[in-house]
Amino acid sequence: MATVIRLKRMGKKKQPFYRVVVADSRYPRDGRFIELVGTYDPKKDPAEINIKEDRVLEWLRKGATPSDTVKSLLSRIGVMKKFDEEKRAAKSS
Repeated sequence: MATVIRLKRMGKKKQPFYRVVVADSRYPRDGRFIELVGTYDPKKDPAEINIKEDRVLEWLRKGATPSDTVKSLLSRIGVMKKFDEEKRAAKSS
């Protein structure tokens, strides 16, 4: 089972709102998911990103792969930097 962290589209037509979810890669984009780990609202200025950092880091440690868009969102709020530092620290010890 390949686990991915991706966006699930919500909202109305022309008013997108996204949930950041952990799902099996075989599930449909807007279908079933394992855990809700945050939200993303691109319509606000600036875009509103709410992420449960501890849960995302836990899933990344377990081998979940973020989609390109989610990866850029996580980088923007500093979660990917924390994860990379954690990996580097584990390698050096």
